[in-house]
Amino acid sequence: MGFTSIKGLRSGMAGRGAGWSVAAWVLTSVLSLVGAVGCGVQESTFEEEQELHTQERAIQEDNGLSLNGLSLNGLSLNGLSLNGLSLNGLSTTDFSNWFNGNPAGNELLMRYIVRCAVPANQTRSFTNPSTGVVYTWSGGLGLAPAWSSGAPATVAEQQIISACLGAHANNYGLHVSISVLGRDSSGANIPYTSAELALFSRRESCFFGNVFNNEGLFAGNDRSALAEDESTPRPCGLKGYGATSNAACAQLKRIGQCEQYCTLDPSGTFYTHCSVNGVQYKPLTTRIRSQDVHRCGDGVCQQGESCGWGVTADSCLLDCGTCAQ
Repeated sequence: MGFTSIKGLRSGMAGRGAGWSVAAWVLTSVLSLVGAVGCGVQESTFEEEQELHTQERAIQEDNGLSLNGLSLNGLSLNGLSLNGLSLNGLSTTDFSNWFNGNPAGNELLMRYIVRCAVPANQTRSFTNPSTGVVYTWSGGLGLAPAWSSGAPATVAEQQIISACLGAHANNYGLHVSISVLGRDSSGANIPYTSAELALFSRRESCFFGNVFNNEGLFAGNDRSALAEDESTPRPCGLKGYGATSNAACAQLKRIGQCEQYCTLDPSGTFYTHCSVNGVQYKPLTTRIRSQDVHRCGDGVCQQGESCGWGVTADSCLLDCGTCAQ
Protein backbone atom coordinates (compact mmCIF):
# COMPACT_ATOMS: atom_id res chain seq x y z
CA MET A 1 0.00 0.00 0.00
CA GLY A 2 -0.35 -1.00 -5.19
CA PHE A 3 2.68 -2.09 -6.30
CA THR A 4 3.62 1.44 -6.59
CA SER A 5 3.17 3.62 -3.67
CA ILE A 6 1.99 6.91 -4.29
CA LYS A 7 5.24 7.82 -5.49
CA GLY A 8 5.67 6.02 -8.56
CA LEU A 9 5.64 2.66 -7.07
CA ARG A 10 6.08 2.74 -3.51
CA SER A 11 3.62 1.66 -1.06
CA GLY A 12 0.47 0.64 2.33
CA MET A 13 -0.78 -4.33 4.53
CA ALA A 14 -3.87 -4.86 2.56
CA GLY A 15 -4.63 -4.40 -1.01
CA ARG A 16 -2.46 -6.64 -2.79
CA GLY A 17 1.09 -7.10 -1.81
CA ALA A 18 2.63 -9.83 0.04
CA GLY A 19 -0.07 -9.80 2.49
CA TRP A 20 -1.85 -11.12 5.23
CA SER A 21 -5.44 -10.65 4.57
CA VAL A 22 -6.31 -8.77 1.48
CA ALA A 23 -9.84 -8.09 0.33
CA ALA A 24 -10.88 -8.63 -3.27
CA TRP A 25 -8.55 -6.73 -5.55
CA VAL A 26 -10.27 -4.18 -7.75
CA LEU A 27 -7.27 -2.31 -9.03
CA THR A 28 -7.66 -3.48 -12.62
CA SER A 29 -11.12 -1.99 -13.05
CA VAL A 30 -10.14 1.23 -11.30
CA LEU A 31 -7.04 1.74 -13.43
CA SER A 32 -9.09 0.95 -16.53
CA LEU A 33 -11.40 3.79 -15.60
CA VAL A 34 -8.47 6.12 -15.03
CA GLY A 35 -7.05 5.13 -18.38
CA ALA A 36 -10.35 5.77 -20.11
CA VAL A 37 -10.55 9.22 -18.62
CA GLY A 38 -6.98 9.97 -19.64
CA CYS A 39 -7.60 8.92 -23.25
CA GLY A 40 -10.51 11.31 -23.49
CA VAL A 41 -8.44 14.36 -22.62
CA GLN A 42 -7.28 16.28 -25.68
CA GLU A 43 -5.16 18.78 -23.81
CA SER A 44 -3.98 18.83 -20.23
CA THR A 45 -1.76 20.99 -18.11
CA PHE A 46 1.40 19.67 -16.46
CA GLU A 47 -0.33 20.00 -13.11
CA GLU A 48 -3.29 17.94 -14.29
CA GLU A 49 -1.02 15.23 -15.64
CA GLN A 50 0.91 15.14 -12.39
CA GLU A 51 -2.34 14.91 -10.42
CA LEU A 52 -3.57 12.02 -12.57
CA HIS A 53 -0.24 10.24 -12.20
CA THR A 54 -0.38 10.76 -8.45
CA GLN A 55 -3.93 9.40 -8.23
CA GLU A 56 -2.97 6.31 -10.21
CA ARG A 57 -0.08 5.62 -7.87
CA ALA A 58 -2.32 6.22 -4.88
CA ILE A 59 -4.82 3.68 -6.13
CA GLN A 60 -2.02 1.18 -6.52
CA GLU A 61 -0.59 1.91 -3.11
CA ASP A 62 -3.64 1.04 -1.10
CA ASN A 63 -3.32 -1.17 1.93
CA GLY A 64 -5.28 -3.93 3.58
CA LEU A 65 -2.90 -6.48 4.96
CA SER A 66 -4.50 -8.05 7.99
CA LEU A 67 -2.17 -9.31 10.67
CA ASN A 68 -4.88 -11.45 12.24
CA GLY A 69 -3.88 -15.09 12.21
CA LEU A 70 -0.47 -14.40 10.68
CA SER A 71 2.93 -14.86 12.23
CA LEU A 72 5.39 -12.19 11.10
CA ASN A 73 8.15 -12.70 13.58
CA GLY A 74 10.88 -15.08 12.55
CA LEU A 75 10.47 -14.72 8.80
CA SER A 76 14.09 -15.76 8.42
CA LEU A 77 13.08 -19.24 9.54
CA ASN A 78 11.27 -19.84 6.26
CA GLY A 79 14.47 -19.47 4.28
CA LEU A 80 13.60 -16.09 2.78
CA SER A 81 16.22 -14.15 4.69
CA LEU A 82 19.12 -16.24 3.41
CA ASN A 83 17.80 -17.39 0.05
CA GLY A 84 16.29 -14.16 -1.17
CA LEU A 85 13.39 -13.56 -3.53
CA SER A 86 14.93 -15.30 -6.51
CA LEU A 87 13.52 -18.32 -8.30
CA ASN A 88 15.98 -20.54 -6.46
CA GLY A 89 15.19 -18.88 -3.16
CA LEU A 90 11.49 -19.70 -3.51
CA SER A 91 12.11 -23.31 -4.52
CA THR A 92 13.69 -24.50 -1.29
CA THR A 93 12.15 -27.09 1.00
CA ASP A 94 12.21 -24.63 3.90
CA PHE A 95 10.12 -22.14 1.96
CA SER A 96 7.64 -24.76 0.78
CA ASN A 97 7.17 -26.10 4.30
CA TRP A 98 6.60 -22.60 5.65
CA PHE A 99 4.21 -21.65 2.85
CA ASN A 100 2.09 -24.78 3.25
CA GLY A 101 1.73 -24.18 6.96
CA ASN A 102 -0.83 -21.49 6.08
CA PRO A 103 -1.19 -21.28 2.28
CA ALA A 104 -3.93 -18.64 2.18
CA GLY A 105 -2.36 -16.32 4.72
CA ASN A 106 1.21 -16.77 3.53
CA GLU A 107 0.19 -16.23 -0.09
CA LEU A 108 -1.16 -12.83 0.87
CA LEU A 109 1.92 -12.10 2.93
CA MET A 110 4.12 -12.94 -0.04
CA ARG A 111 2.15 -10.53 -2.18
CA TYR A 112 3.10 -7.74 0.17
CA ILE A 113 6.69 -8.85 0.61
CA VAL A 114 7.24 -8.95 -3.16
CA ARG A 115 5.35 -5.70 -3.57
CA CYS A 116 7.62 -4.00 -1.06
CA ALA A 117 10.95 -5.52 -2.08
CA VAL A 118 10.83 -6.07 -5.84
CA PRO A 119 10.81 -3.35 -8.55
CA ALA A 120 7.53 -2.60 -10.28
CA ASN A 121 8.41 -4.17 -13.62
CA GLN A 122 9.23 -7.59 -12.16
CA THR A 123 7.34 -10.58 -10.76
CA ARG A 124 8.22 -13.57 -8.60
CA SER A 125 6.62 -17.01 -9.00
CA PHE A 126 6.36 -20.09 -6.84
CA THR A 127 5.06 -23.51 -7.83
CA ASN A 128 3.68 -25.30 -4.79
CA PRO A 129 5.13 -28.83 -4.90
CA SER A 130 2.26 -30.11 -2.77
CA THR A 131 -0.57 -28.86 -4.98
CA GLY A 132 0.99 -27.87 -8.30
CA VAL A 133 -0.57 -24.41 -7.98
CA VAL A 134 1.56 -21.61 -9.45
CA TYR A 135 1.58 -18.28 -7.60
CA THR A 136 2.85 -15.11 -9.26
CA TRP A 137 3.42 -11.92 -7.28
CA SER A 138 4.08 -8.48 -8.76
CA GLY A 139 6.75 -6.08 -7.58
CA GLY A 140 6.12 -2.48 -6.67
CA LEU A 141 8.32 -0.32 -4.49
CA GLY A 142 11.63 -2.03 -5.08
CA LEU A 143 12.91 -1.27 -1.59
CA ALA A 144 15.35 -4.19 -1.37
CA PRO A 145 17.03 -4.61 -4.77
CA ALA A 146 19.82 -6.97 -3.64
CA TRP A 147 17.57 -9.26 -1.65
CA SER A 148 14.97 -9.32 -4.41
CA SER A 149 17.72 -10.52 -6.76
CA GLY A 150 18.52 -13.51 -4.55
CA ALA A 151 21.20 -12.24 -2.20
CA PRO A 152 20.90 -12.82 1.57
CA ALA A 153 18.89 -10.06 3.23
CA THR A 154 21.01 -7.40 4.89
CA VAL A 155 19.88 -5.85 8.18
CA ALA A 156 18.90 -2.71 6.28
CA GLU A 157 16.74 -4.74 3.91
CA GLN A 158 15.15 -6.67 6.76
CA GLN A 159 14.28 -3.38 8.46
CA ILE A 160 12.86 -1.59 5.43
CA ILE A 161 10.74 -4.59 4.38
CA SER A 162 9.46 -4.86 7.96
CA ALA A 163 8.57 -1.16 7.90
CA CYS A 164 6.79 -1.61 4.58
CA LEU A 165 4.72 -4.50 5.91
CA GLY A 166 3.78 -2.41 8.93
CA ALA A 167 2.78 0.52 6.72
CA HIS A 168 0.43 -1.73 4.76
CA ALA A 169 -1.12 -3.39 7.79
CA ASN A 170 -4.88 -3.07 8.08
CA ASN A 171 -6.64 -5.56 10.34
CA TYR A 172 -10.00 -4.33 9.07
CA GLY A 173 -8.99 -5.75 5.67
CA LEU A 174 -9.94 -2.44 4.04
CA HIS A 175 -8.24 -0.83 1.06
CA VAL A 176 -7.23 2.73 1.90
CA SER A 177 -4.93 4.72 -0.37
CA ILE A 178 -1.82 6.01 1.37
CA SER A 179 1.38 7.86 0.57
CA VAL A 180 4.59 6.11 1.61
CA LEU A 181 7.72 8.21 2.12
CA GLY A 182 11.26 7.39 3.16
CA ARG A 183 14.39 5.76 1.81
CA ASP A 184 15.05 2.31 0.40
CA SER A 185 17.58 -0.11 1.84
CA SER A 186 20.43 1.56 -0.06
CA GLY A 187 19.54 5.02 1.25
CA ALA A 188 17.90 6.39 -1.93
CA ASN A 189 14.82 8.54 -1.41
CA ILE A 190 11.47 7.12 -2.51
CA PRO A 191 10.32 9.59 -5.20
CA TYR A 192 7.34 11.82 -4.46
CA THR A 193 5.68 14.92 -5.89
CA SER A 194 4.16 18.05 -4.43
CA ALA A 195 0.82 16.87 -5.83
CA GLU A 196 1.14 13.69 -3.79
CA LEU A 197 1.77 15.63 -0.60
CA ALA A 198 -1.19 17.90 -1.34
CA LEU A 199 -3.55 14.99 -2.02
CA PHE A 200 -2.34 13.10 1.05
CA SER A 201 -2.43 16.14 3.27
CA ARG A 202 -2.77 14.41 6.65
CA ARG A 203 0.42 13.18 8.29
CA GLU A 204 -0.22 9.72 9.67
CA SER A 205 2.45 7.42 11.11
CA CYS A 206 5.98 6.10 11.18
CA PHE A 207 6.59 2.34 10.94
CA PHE A 208 9.78 0.45 11.73
CA GLY A 209 11.15 -2.74 13.26
CA ASN A 210 12.51 -6.10 12.18
CA VAL A 211 10.22 -9.11 11.87
CA PHE A 212 13.02 -11.29 10.51
CA ASN A 213 14.79 -11.50 13.85
CA ASN A 214 11.81 -11.23 16.21
CA GLU A 215 12.38 -7.60 17.19
CA GLY A 216 8.80 -6.86 16.17
CA LEU A 217 7.06 -3.91 14.53
CA PHE A 218 6.64 -0.41 15.95
CA ALA A 219 4.29 2.39 14.97
CA GLY A 220 3.89 5.95 16.14
CA ASN A 221 1.78 9.00 15.40
CA ASP A 222 3.32 11.51 13.06
CA ARG A 223 2.28 14.77 14.70
CA SER A 224 -1.32 15.11 15.92
CA ALA A 225 -3.26 12.13 17.20
CA LEU A 226 -6.92 11.48 16.52
CA ALA A 227 -9.41 13.47 18.57
CA GLU A 228 -11.94 11.64 20.75
CA ASP A 229 -14.64 11.94 18.09
CA GLU A 230 -12.38 10.86 15.21
CA SER A 231 -11.69 7.42 13.75
CA THR A 232 -9.75 6.00 10.84
CA PRO A 233 -10.14 2.92 8.63
CA ARG A 234 -6.42 2.25 9.26
CA PRO A 235 -6.25 0.96 12.84
CA CYS A 236 -2.48 0.36 12.62
CA GLY A 237 -1.90 3.97 11.64
CA LEU A 238 -3.03 6.96 13.66
CA LYS A 239 -3.72 6.17 17.28
CA GLY A 240 -6.61 7.91 18.97
CA TYR A 241 -8.48 7.84 22.25
CA GLY A 242 -10.96 5.13 21.37
CA ALA A 243 -10.44 1.59 22.63
CA THR A 244 -12.29 0.14 19.64
CA SER A 245 -9.78 1.11 16.96
CA ASN A 246 -6.72 0.88 19.19
CA ALA A 247 -7.45 -2.76 20.05
CA ALA A 248 -7.71 -3.64 16.37
CA CYS A 249 -3.95 -3.61 15.83
CA ALA A 250 -2.38 -5.12 18.91
CA GLN A 251 0.40 -6.78 16.89
CA LEU A 252 2.20 -3.44 16.42
CA LYS A 253 3.88 -1.86 19.43
CA ARG A 254 2.86 1.78 19.86
CA ILE A 255 5.62 4.26 20.69
CA GLY A 256 3.66 7.49 21.02
CA GLN A 257 4.84 10.37 18.84
CA CYS A 258 7.29 9.59 16.03
CA GLU A 259 9.29 12.75 16.68
CA GLN A 260 10.25 11.44 20.11
CA TYR A 261 12.03 8.41 18.62
CA CYS A 262 12.79 9.38 15.03
CA THR A 263 14.82 11.94 13.07
CA LEU A 264 13.36 13.91 10.17
CA ASP A 265 15.11 14.39 6.85
CA PRO A 266 16.33 17.92 6.07
CA SER A 267 13.08 18.80 4.26
CA GLY A 268 10.97 17.69 7.22
CA THR A 269 8.91 15.38 5.00
CA PHE A 270 9.79 11.93 6.32
CA TYR A 271 11.84 10.19 9.00
CA THR A 272 15.28 8.82 8.17
CA HIS A 273 15.86 6.64 11.22
CA CYS A 274 14.18 5.69 14.48
CA SER A 275 15.66 4.23 17.66
CA VAL A 276 14.02 2.00 20.26
CA ASN A 277 15.63 -0.20 22.91
CA GLY A 278 19.06 0.87 21.77
CA VAL A 279 18.52 -0.29 18.18
CA GLN A 280 18.41 2.08 15.20
CA TYR A 281 15.94 1.25 12.42
CA LYS A 282 15.18 2.39 8.89
CA PRO A 283 11.55 3.58 8.97
CA LEU A 284 8.85 4.47 6.48
CA THR A 285 6.51 7.43 6.93
CA THR A 286 2.89 7.44 5.79
CA ARG A 287 0.36 10.10 4.90
CA ILE A 288 -3.38 9.75 4.29
CA ARG A 289 -6.10 11.85 2.69
CA SER A 290 -8.10 14.17 4.92
CA GLN A 291 -11.34 12.37 3.97
CA ASP A 292 -9.99 9.16 5.47
CA VAL A 293 -10.24 10.57 8.99
CA HIS A 294 -13.89 10.24 10.02
CA ARG A 295 -15.74 12.14 12.68
CA CYS A 296 -18.63 11.06 14.90
CA GLY A 297 -21.64 13.01 13.70
CA ASP A 298 -21.07 12.78 9.95
CA GLY A 299 -24.11 10.49 9.64
CA VAL A 300 -22.24 7.31 8.66
CA CYS A 301 -21.22 4.51 11.02
CA GLN A 302 -17.63 3.94 9.89
CA GLN A 303 -15.24 1.11 10.65
CA GLY A 304 -13.60 2.15 13.91
CA GLU A 305 -16.78 3.69 15.33
CA SER A 306 -19.11 1.98 17.79
CA CYS A 307 -22.71 2.37 18.87
CA GLY A 308 -23.58 4.02 22.17
CA TRP A 309 -25.04 7.14 23.72
CA GLY A 310 -22.08 9.49 23.34
CA VAL A 311 -20.36 11.63 20.75
CA THR A 312 -17.00 9.86 20.64
CA ALA A 313 -15.72 7.25 18.20
CA ASP A 314 -16.23 4.54 20.84
CA SER A 315 -19.77 5.62 21.57
CA CYS A 316 -21.30 7.44 18.61
CA LEU A 317 -25.06 7.74 18.91
CA LEU A 318 -25.47 9.98 15.86
CA ASP A 319 -23.76 7.60 13.46
CA CYS A 320 -24.14 4.10 14.92
CA GLY A 321 -27.22 4.21 17.16
CA THR A 322 -27.68 2.94 20.69
CA CYS A 323 -26.49 -0.68 20.47
CA ALA A 324 -30.06 -1.86 21.01
CA GLN A 325 -30.58 -5.52 20.19
